[in-house]
Amino acid sequence: MNVWSNSAGRRSTTSLAFAITLLCASGPAGATGNVARGQTLYKGCADCHSINENGVGPMHKGVVGRKAGSVAGYDYSPDLKNSGIVWTEDNLDKWLTGPQAMVPETKMFFDVPDAQDRADIIAYLKEKAR
Repeated sequence: MNVWSNSAGRRSTTSLAFAITLLCASGPAGATGNVARGQTLYKGCADCHSINENGVGPMHKGVVGRKAGSVAGYDYSPDLKNSGIVWTEDNLDKWLTGPQAMVPETKMFFDVPDAQDRADIIAYLKEKAR
């Protein structure tokens, strides 16, 4: 039995498992979100959205984990209302990347092309919009 190759194999397997864990734990698109920066970026969403009130867009209070098209008092497009989407971190990342690609007949037309910006906004929504 070769002890060196056996322990090296364990180190290699452990390193691979650790790398996979880091990737999975880091959130959408592999980026870790910064809540404070997300709050600053969210101000750019304020023309249409707020945390507590519907406006041009629906309120974001409780958005993470909520079914799309389900906020009372907001007039969603039929396609979004019937999409069956649940706003997970991954779905929010996809949505912010290109809402029209995810639900072609949605009212949302604004996208966030930068992965770190999306991760930061999602971190803010997850933390502050509960």
